[in-house]
Amino acid sequence: MLSKFLGKKKESQTDTKNKELKDRISRMKLNDMRVYVKNNLKDFEVSEEGLSEVVRRLITADEKTKKYYIDESDMDEKKKKAFDLVLAILQSSKINLETIELVQKFLEIYTNMIAEFDKKHKQIYTSRFETAMNNAIATMQSLVDLHKKMDVLKQH
Repeated sequence: MLSKFLGKKKESQTDTKNKELKDRISRMKLNDMRVYVKNNLKDFEVSEEGLSEVVRRLITADEKTKKYYIDESDMDEKKKKAFDLVLAILQSSKINLETIELVQKFLEIYTNMIAEFDKKHKQIYTSRFETAMNNAIATMQSLVDLHKKMDVLKQH
């Protein structure tokens, strides 16, 4: 009752969903994030915001330790899973521009680690990331072009 007089805003349904999404993703391990990105969770459908949140989790440094989710000292299997996860995100049909920008930041942060992993294990993650980024950008460009065409058709 008092909140009506003081003008306190009610929490919107979208804000509640976003908090729930962030909370759930913040508790996920790499395998869980991969299952989510592949849209294999029955009660938790993949979304644009969810993909962005997954990448954000990988690129945000822990406030206490000042370390990123993936560290140089981590096992190679964890690094590989993280790289594969990001590649899966880039191939997702739910990707948006914000997620592409976050993946770009991921690549900036982990460039040395990716190059070292490629060299050590004779992998090709560097070129796979480049190809996947180019494909994701091309997909976004196609969507923009489609929206422009739809806008023109609506006007006529």
